[in-house]
Amino acid sequence: MSPALGWYARRLARTSPREVVWRLQDQLRRATWVTRQVRPGQVHESSAASSSARRFTAVLPDDAAATVPADAQKALVAAADEILAGRFDVLGVRRTDLGAPDWFLDQTTGRRSEPGRYAFRVDHRDERATGNVKQVWELSRHHHLTVLAAAWYLTKDDAYAERIARHLRSWWRENPFLSGIHWTNGIEAGIRLISWVWVRRLLDGWPPVADLFERNDLALAQIRWHQQYLAAFRSRGSSANNHVVAEAAGQLVASCAFPWFPESRRWRAKAATLLDRELAANTFPDGLDRELASDYHRFVAELGLLAALEADVARRPLSAEAWQTITRMLDAAAAVLDGTGRPPRQGDGDEGRALVLDQDEHEGWTRLLALGGELVGGCGWWPASRPGVTSTLAGALRRTRRDLRGRPTTRPSHFPDAGLTLLRTVDGVRPEVWCRLDGGPHGFLSIAAHAHADALSVELRIGGVDVLADPGTYCYHGEREWRRYFRSTLGHNTIELAGRDQSVEGGPFLWLRHARTRVLGAAVDDDADVVAWSAEHDGYASLPSPARHRRTVSLDRGDRTLRIDDEVRGEGVHGVRVAYHLGPDVDVELTGPVARLSWPAAGATAQATVDLPSALRWTLHRGETDPVLGWYSPGLGRRVPAYTLLGTGESGTAARYRTVVHC
Repeated sequence: MSPALGWYARRLARTSPREVVWRLQDQLRRATWVTRQVRPGQVHESSAASSSARRFTAVLPDDAAATVPADAQKALVAAADEILAGRFDVLGVRRTDLGAPDWFLDQTTGRRSEPGRYAFRVDHRDERATGNVKQVWELSRHHHLTVLAAAWYLTKDDAYAERIARHLRSWWRENPFLSGIHWTNGIEAGIRLISWVWVRRLLDGWPPVADLFERNDLALAQIRWHQQYLAAFRSRGSSANNHVVAEAAGQLVASCAFPWFPESRRWRAKAATLLDRELAANTFPDGLDRELASDYHRFVAELGLLAALEADVARRPLSAEAWQTITRMLDAAAAVLDGTGRPPRQGDGDEGRALVLDQDEHEGWTRLLALGGELVGGCGWWPASRPGVTSTLAGALRRTRRDLRGRPTTRPSHFPDAGLTLLRTVDGVRPEVWCRLDGGPHGFLSIAAHAHADALSVELRIGGVDVLADPGTYCYHGEREWRRYFRSTLGHNTIELAGRDQSVEGGPFLWLRHARTRVLGAAVDDDADVVAWSAEHDGYASLPSPARHRRTVSLDRGDRTLRIDDEVRGEGVHGVRVAYHLGPDVDVELTGPVARLSWPAAGATAQATVDLPSALRWTLHRGETDPVLGWYSPGLGRRVPAYTLLGTGESGTAARYRTVVHC
């Protein structure tokens, strides 16, 4: 069996009979829609809605530009000027071709996908055919165009608007319906629609804007094609994760702001119902995203906020339940940040954004809170957030701020549904000790596409610096060994037994067996001198000699000592490896079972000491490739060497290991 057929067989095994039927129907529709493909260079005037009497009314108030903070405006204009010069960062890759971009070229591999190929015959998982598809897709989300549009809105410099018009006409012309890589994934269509709505909104005072949008048959055709696509091909079943939220949000935003088609009312109603349902389905009752991937929590919350705002502008508000779900997500986001405003690094992350205006990505989560504060209001315990371009302009569109009740009056540290627990110091004097503990489900839905095999893992920061670090994601498609490592048990700060992951993977976005984890106790009172957590998982119950891993972690806030107690119970003897991955800024000296850590902090050198379990043999690794070990990914497509402390030995029927970090 070929690798591709093997993957499909494993994927099919994780789907329900109902989903199998739906997927067969979807494949039949894809096969029959080949007759609807529009090839590059073809002109299909009948595909476009009539351009007469079309108006865009979802405009910003006249005085909105004057309320944008000066520092945010300066940063945005500087970024827009870089784009005009042809330069733009795409997932860590510096593009220098934005004068006239090739929408099909992946600059990291030099590969170019075939523009005229029927979309459903393009295998976007095959890097040989498409290059790194994330790089190709990302530019066509048109975030660089929303930056240019915001710059025009703030400065009225027509150079920004003219570049937008050139790029949009190029993209619309070269990517007709169902031709090429950009029609292979609904999430991309949804995000593009959100970008187009905001481009049109921000350019509203530019005289030629109506000729670019509502009086442009090709623009109308593209807007309609995108919504027809989303109405026909949406993510369902085991794929109904952040993708379906993006699809529903994009369709809702477009059908509210561009209500120009016979189907617009029906699209809007169905998208609102779908978004309401899927926001709830994708969110735990405690407010965290069910994918247990921090990047996707922000992404889904942002999508929900922007779609709910657009529905309000159109006077077709989402349900009170949808607003409650979005608000729970915002409160959870505010609660999990460390003292510097950084979120956990849990699960997959691809830096996905629903709308890009602000440029200080290191403040991405606090900017989300600024947006949420404008639309639903923040809690008194939320961390401070500075208003930016997005939050200011969204606030100007807001018809009313929701008065939502039942919100937490103090900052939560334990999320029982998601299984995420935080141990942290609260004195506000010394650098914060912040520790995230993973005691939740393996992932979301049957395939857990964005999960990592990280049960009971520890993530420790001191003063915002990654000390015991979650290594991140690095890649999605291609580079199979790297994808496997960054999702592996060995790649996280937990215990590996018998050389196996806790959960069994079946492909880059597929897990065949999920470790089950349960939290045994969490004492995280802000007034306590010592806070603690305990949990266990059954990921090694399937070994020939079954075993169970239990971990207890406590933080003494007074002496700033973190204790990690591991116990492996089971039958027989297993090879055991305990990994502690250090952040890229951390240096280390290893002497026997003692590691002395140091890193730069506020013009000085910060230090910590780690007493490691003496029953294991400890070695130090950094930037190794055979096998892969000792790496940290600051973002998708990027990796840097970092130290890993690796303890190796054997576990008996009741092995115990204690690690003590003196912070």
